[in-house]
Amino acid sequence: MADDNDTVLDALDWLTLPEVGERIGEAPGRVRRLLDERALVALRRDGVLRVPAAFVDGGRVLPSLRGTVIVLGDVGFTDDEIVAWLFTPEESLGHAPIESLLVGRKAEVRRIAQTLA
Repeated sequence: MADDNDTVLDALDWLTLPEVGERIGEAPGRVRRLLDERALVALRRDGVLRVPAAFVDGGRVLPSLRGTVIVLGDVGFTDDEIVAWLFTPEESLGHAPIESLLVGRKAEVRRIAQTLA
């Protein structure tokens, strides 16, 4: 599964933390707090912490992301696994979970995530 995760992660568009700050109009310190609060997830890519661009929607952090990240963390996923799962097509949804989150369908994503333990 690690190879599959790498393939998914390599295909994503990534933002550095300063780029996230610019897009949401916040200082770098606030972006770091968002990471600490699990409102965002960053992975080290090419030696630099980066956030998937899809996590920033319309000048704000995707509101449904935090709860979903917490659920996935609670079932034992690492940050790499969380990001990969969000962007991997889920059979029961018919698309990647991030697509449901982007259109406000967080309940079904979290329900599926809770079954992954």
